[in-house]
Amino acid sequence: MRIVLQRVTHASVTVDGKITGQIDNGYLLLFGVGKDDTENDCKRLADKIINLRIFSDENDKINLSLKDVGGSLLVVPQFTLYADCRKGNRPNFIQAGSPDEADRLFEYFTQYCREKGQHVEMGVFGADMKVELLNDGPFTLVLE
Repeated sequence: MRIVLQRVTHASVTVDGKITGQIDNGYLLLFGVGKDDTENDCKRLADKIINLRIFSDENDKINLSLKDVGGSLLVVPQFTLYADCRKGNRPNFIQAGSPDEADRLFEYFTQYCREKGQHVEMGVFGADMKVELLNDGPFTLVLE
């Protein structure tokens, strides 16, 4: 599983001209599933993301978590995170999870985050999405 996390002041995802997910302060998560990923990987990464302390406190130290600031998640499925560009000029996606399993784990991840008390908005699996964001910092992390 690969997640690109961007701390944002706001973000949204649009499909066919309609906003399907929108948040203010929080994280935009680009969510990729590998062929060997499991529900345990979802839980481990969700717990890590929810508890990461990367928001500034009153002393301007990155010391507060998503929970501490009441932030939200916008989770966008993105299989291209598993692109392998080492050979040739056309990426291959051999390491990406199958569409059915990736969709299932995407749904599992977002539901698990909700069960942990997070407000979660989502992109649409398999859709052509337009993502807009204002990266705060910028602060971007890659988690596996």
